[in-house]
Amino acid sequence: MATPRFNSKSPTIKRILREAAEISQSPSADYHASPATDSDLFEWHFTLRGPPSSAFANGIYHGRIVLPPTYPLRPPSFRFLTPSGRFEANREICLSISGHHEETWQPAWGIRTALVALRSFMETDARGQLGGLECSKVERERIAEVSGAWKCSMCEKSNREILAECEEAVKEKERAGEKVEEKVEVPSELKMGWKDEMGNNKKAEGDGETEAELAEGFVRTTTDGLPATSNGQQASSYPPARPAQSVPQPTGSQPLQTQPRVPQPPSSTYQAQQAQLAQRRSDNELPIWIDRAIAGVVIVLVAMVLKVLLGA
Repeated sequence: MATPRFNSKSPTIKRILREAAEISQSPSADYHASPATDSDLFEWHFTLRGPPSSAFANGIYHGRIVLPPTYPLRPPSFRFLTPSGRFEANREICLSISGHHEETWQPAWGIRTALVALRSFMETDARGQLGGLECSKVERERIAEVSGAWKCSMCEKSNREILAECEEAVKEKERAGEKVEEKVEVPSELKMGWKDEMGNNKKAEGDGETEAELAEGFVRTTTDGLPATSNGQQASSYPPARPAQSVPQPTGSQPLQTQPRVPQPPSSTYQAQQAQLAQRRSDNELPIWIDRAIAGVVIVLVAMVLKVLLGA
């Protein structure tokens, strides 16, 4: 069989190969993920143990991850192949890190962090989530007991066999004194795809970063999706406020100086009123030639009256 060739210069291929190598070199006894075949790096299969102290504690579940061609710029899609009583089998599930919520995806996140988040949120309520199921605790415990024997036709191994190999790999690294995979905690941003709950949780979460959140190069982002400033505070989408200008206060030896009042140009309303008043005045006033004619007639009449009086 010919060895598949990939474009080693592609950022997407580099990222996928790096994540596959990290998970392989730092195995975990609680989960595993790898490309399903050597010829397709964009389809992965995962196996994870149910969260402890829950109805899924004795369960081992198998699922499928599909990476988009533009990964990690766009989020992967997740679906469970093993029945779990929490997620519908063979149906894409709604996560804040899945293709259903591209607006909340951060390229700094990866498959390892996504698996830890997925395992943690198995014990949350479905609340009508896409691909979610509501089952009784008894039913989930029953499904968990038989889930280990479930075998993937593509992987050709049962869930129990896959995690048994992971446990053995961890023990070998411990016997050799090599560093094993550090515990990766769920970043506060990785919430299920319920936008209303995500908003409430953001207000309650702290702003500090932990070493676990920075593990494997998957860095923590700010709560509201805004970049953090150099002092660790969250940047704002609003422009910075202008600094207040200090006003000099008068002292006992200096008189208070007031700034001269600058005349303001008349408003458009004032100008309109003045124009109307001028128009009214022009309508009431007589033309100047009529005024002069009347004055001439008056002078002639006065002269005639004086002539008559002097002649008498």
